[in-house]
Amino acid sequence: MIGRKSEAEILNRLYDSGRTELVVVYGRRRVGKTFLVDETFSGRITFRHTGLSPADTDAKGLLRAQLDHFYHSLVLQGMQPCHKPYSWLEAFFLLEKHLQSIEDGTRQLIFFDELPWLDSPRSGFLRAFEGFWNAWGCHRRNLMVIVCGSANSWILDKLINNHGGLYGRLTYEIRLSPFTLLECEEFFQSRQVKFSRYDIVQSYMIFGGIPYYLGYIDNALSLAQNVDMLFFSRTGALKDEYNRLFDSVFASSESIRSIAGFLHTRNAGYTRNEIAEHLRLSDGGTLSKHLDALLSSDFVVRYVPFGFSRRQEHFKLVDPFCLFYLHFMQGRTDSNENFWQQNFSAPRVVAWRGFAFENVCFNHVGQIKAALGISVVVSSNSAWSKMGDDEEGTQIDMLIQRNDNVINLCEIKYLGDDFVVDKNYYRIMLSRPERLREMVSRKMAIYPTLITTFGLKRNEYSSVFSNVVTMEDLFR
Repeated sequence: MIGRKSEAEILNRLYDSGRTELVVVYGRRRVGKTFLVDETFSGRITFRHTGLSPADTDAKGLLRAQLDHFYHSLVLQGMQPCHKPYSWLEAFFLLEKHLQSIEDGTRQLIFFDELPWLDSPRSGFLRAFEGFWNAWGCHRRNLMVIVCGSANSWILDKLINNHGGLYGRLTYEIRLSPFTLLECEEFFQSRQVKFSRYDIVQSYMIFGGIPYYLGYIDNALSLAQNVDMLFFSRTGALKDEYNRLFDSVFASSESIRSIAGFLHTRNAGYTRNEIAEHLRLSDGGTLSKHLDALLSSDFVVRYVPFGFSRRQEHFKLVDPFCLFYLHFMQGRTDSNENFWQQNFSAPRVVAWRGFAFENVCFNHVGQIKAALGISVVVSSNSAWSKMGDDEEGTQIDMLIQRNDNVINLCEIKYLGDDFVVDKNYYRIMLSRPERLREMVSRKMAIYPTLITTFGLKRNEYSSVFSNVVTMEDLFR
């Protein structure tokens, strides 16, 4: 199992705690939640069940289908056949009876995968689950229940922040993140995929460190060939993944897709008012619910651009897979199955790489701080910090504001060779700290910092940068 060492250690510690445990593992769909539980507890799961996707089941028959599926899981895993349950209260009663019938004093581990899918409208599932845990499960010291789900907004609202019968009942929560660049490299090495680090960074721009997507990579093909095979070929495995992803995670998938599509049109994102105005949505509870769903699923971040007031909070689409899909696949009309190989150096692709590399850097701020030697310094970073455009087109890619009275003003450049500072760029970089100084305390020192792929070529102008962070540093 690549990565996930700390998560596996936590799960094993909880398994051996000798106490009743109710654990939730959540995160973006395809991030590896099920794999983590399966690998950690191979041969130790007493009962497991996975909900049926609402996207694949007729709404009218969804409750009946879920109950039948639950019953079949019980029978397949050792319960004596009986009548099928007519409600979730009865279904959990059957589970309790089954667990009691096989009781031998050892740990009983129950795994509910895609739990939010079980909670269909008016099904009474959550009430029944509360009853199962509060009236029976929490009193059995040998019981450990793990629940997983990709609908993070449901997990947060119904379990983690529950104010009803499950309030305070969770004993641990694990939010599973995508792989880092280093973990992507380890994953590729385990599959004999011989990508350079330069290509691994590009793969992260496309697949976002999601293990499920990385698993499709063919080690006999180049990165460009793999992208064509997975996205642009007629039978590409990920060709329709974007729609499947939204349909499986969000109840109002069409409306939420429209928000994501709009956010994609500007790298800095938009304010709530701009979203409501453009999409002609009322600025009320429905919009809040949709934005919260995108935020909790890690597709979108909320931030205040540097120099803006808190009332100008922005929402920005940051999921690499979604950004790639919307940039190159949405509305595509040509049928060129070799698009990526033939356009690898096209201006449109080169421009996309620049913005996508900035996204990679924001996902690896910890590694950047380590490279700067400031891991222990309390700091905050501004995503897409942006000063008002002027005659020089002043824009700051990233600001790291540190408690030791330093600001790292970061320029982010994705190139195929060392970055070269010429006279014109040198003049621009000299002006940027002065413009920033007008907006920050006089006690703050400003360190122009370059974050790039291969490094900085030394010349008469290169001293404009105080620090240089390279692609190698992002693999720390």
